[in-house]
Amino acid sequence: MNESDRVRAHVFVSGKVQGVYYRANTRDTAREHGIDGWVRNLDDGRVEAVFEGPGSAVESMVEWCHEGSPRARVDGVDVEYEDPEGIDGFEVRY
Repeated sequence: MNESDRVRAHVFVSGKVQGVYYRANTRDTAREHGIDGWVRNLDDGRVEAVFEGPGSAVESMVEWCHEGSPRARVDGVDVEYEDPEGIDGFEVRY
């Protein structure tokens, strides 16, 4: 896939999304979909994530964020589309 086929979604998830394995589940699901990027907790209680990859796979991850981990309660998902930065791999950031 060349760089022009990649898309980047910058996602902010609100609700009960910390302390419920949301980051670990996001990492595992992103890796299953072949998505590059990262996920981290924010001080305001939200989770922030960046997904880069093929458009359909990135959209699947954005949709997944609306449900998240089994113990999560997602109240909102805000998405900003940006230019890909060529991230390789997926990690949990602290």
